[in-house]
Amino acid sequence: MPRKARDERLDSRTARLKLTPRREPYWRTIQQGRLVGYRRLAGGKAGTWIAQFYQREMTPSRQFLSLGTADDMLEADGFVTLTFNQAQEKAAKWFGELMRADGRKAEPLTVKEAVEHYLADYTGRGGKALKDLETAFNAHVLPTLGDKQVARLTAPMIRTWLRDLASAAPRLRVSNKPDAQPRKAAPKASTPDAMRARRASANRVLTNLKAALNLAFREQRVPSDDAWRRVEPFQNVGQPRIRYLSDDEAVRLIDASSPAFRDLVQAALLTGCRYGELAAAKAIDLNLDAGSLRIPVAKGGKPRSVVLTAEAVQLFNRLSAGKPAGALLLVRGDGSAWGKSYSQRPLAEACKAARICPGITFHGLRHTHASRLAMAGTPMSVIAAQLGNSEAVCAKHYAHLSPSYVSDTIRANFKPYGLEVEPDTEAAVREA
Repeated sequence: MPRKARDERLDSRTARLKLTPRREPYWRTIQQGRLVGYRRLAGGKAGTWIAQFYQREMTPSRQFLSLGTADDMLEADGFVTLTFNQAQEKAAKWFGELMRADGRKAEPLTVKEAVEHYLADYTGRGGKALKDLETAFNAHVLPTLGDKQVARLTAPMIRTWLRDLASAAPRLRVSNKPDAQPRKAAPKASTPDAMRARRASANRVLTNLKAALNLAFREQRVPSDDAWRRVEPFQNVGQPRIRYLSDDEAVRLIDASSPAFRDLVQAALLTGCRYGELAAAKAIDLNLDAGSLRIPVAKGGKPRSVVLTAEAVQLFNRLSAGKPAGALLLVRGDGSAWGKSYSQRPLAEACKAARICPGITFHGLRHTHASRLAMAGTPMSVIAAQLGNSEAVCAKHYAHLSPSYVSDTIRANFKPYGLEVEPDTEAAVREA
């Protein structure tokens, strides 16, 4: 039986008897298009329960059923006199009969089925991260919740799953190479930053799970969304500690990298492009006259043009020399393309050789590019355009690095009261 809805106005006879008598019932939505109402009668009489079913595609589109008398005066017997929960049970049977008469599927829906339907819908809408979604669901959702009926999920059940997910050790990526050595199990998060990262990851999985369940609810395949709607994500975990290189570290990293990988590192530091964007960049995307590199397919699906500095123009001029329009600009030492995760080992080796501790991820080179711009006072809107991010995201990550961003924004937007300001004070503020 699906979980019952709660309503403080209707749950108890004491609360119901405080309601103002009226002919229009006090409705509680059980699911989209399905309601249970309580009609409060005058004269000290017991109220009545009414069910309402609304479906635009059906004829008639709106139907009503008298369920029985509320247990305002007499103890409920489950047949004529009903509690709020019993009224919902009776209404649910009627809703099911109407749906079956309309030829709709009424079998219990499992979380696995809801996820599969969501992934199919996501693919049909042209989603760009299908592989990542499938991996997240298969690793973090289906092993624990896959066989559960969506209608039987409870908020405590989902909260327990979320806490366990946040406290679990990070997953280890297993190499597909036949000669790959087994890796030791990753330790559980012990530092505050590691725990923040695990909770942030758990929040992302929770968002994906809610998206799948919400689709099932919108399509009326489950009676309520109350269970997951009442589960809140972990708070204050969205602000990561940005790791970026100093100028000295960046130069040491470049010098310590192998020749082919050195070009990739330099390109990342000089443009702020993502690894995948650089690995896919072709000679046709380069415009040396305009000093720009076009990224035809960015993470958000929108193309953008990255501005190249003089150092970047010199680098890409060398990389593109003699190459046809369709050739990749950046390739490995043997001429093959940079595949997914191919940068991890050479980057770790270069960090070790350059004595950069702790090491940095390839995405950290993108952060280094943006942080360097922020510390030079570059407006967040300009950094956002260069990275292909929103201004809000850039402000979240890099505004604290800008020596004048906060102060300039406040002084530009705070309307003066018209008070007289001493010239020396005004000059000191401008210099600050």
